[in-house]
Amino acid sequence: MKGSDLGMRETAYRSGVVAGYIIAGGASRRFGSDKALAEFGGKSLLSRMYALIETTSGEVRIVAPGQRYANYGVTVVEDRWPEEGPLGGVITALAATSETDGRRDWNLMVGCDMPFLTREWLSYMVDRALASEAEVIVPRSEHGLEPLCACWRTSSVTTLEAAFNEGVRKVTEAMQRLQMEVLDERHWKRFDNAGRLFWNMNTPEDYALAQRMWATEKA
Repeated sequence: MKGSDLGMRETAYRSGVVAGYIIAGGASRRFGSDKALAEFGGKSLLSRMYALIETTSGEVRIVAPGQRYANYGVTVVEDRWPEEGPLGGVITALAATSETDGRRDWNLMVGCDMPFLTREWLSYMVDRALASEAEVIVPRSEHGLEPLCACWRTSSVTTLEAAFNEGVRKVTEAMQRLQMEVLDERHWKRFDNAGRLFWNMNTPEDYALAQRMWATEKA
């Protein structure tokens, strides 16, 4: 079987059991403008991430306040708790899957601002989830857990929402209430020799540095 045919079959299979989400509810205050729309490699970060998730899990939805990206031809799930941080976005996504597509046990969720993520890594992580008994599959980088590049079991929404209602707002704190499978560098290093896989952009300086790194890689 040709590699492209195999990839298409794998994506078709995952799309039946895995929902794909981009968490894009942040205000981008430090960035100065909506970073999801910042251009990177000839496309907006949102478009790049959308295409990446689509090749991994099929259908993609975007969690964002209101209908922020409705004019971009994408499916937007309105963040139930705008301005409350990414945990609210994660819960919003899980609730959307639970309410509309209960056959999907897993949810691949990523932030919109990680330009060096790869299809190979996301596919690996999703495949780990499909073989796991855990409630969340999350990588751990040198900076700690990476909850906005993780797979979440749909049924974990009840536990996470309970934590949120108790006042928890840090995603990593809420995750401690779940059965976790942590993927350390023994898993992700093979996909990321340069140490950039989970690198994200919060400021204009981060953006400029990412563009320089990208240009160097492509040179």
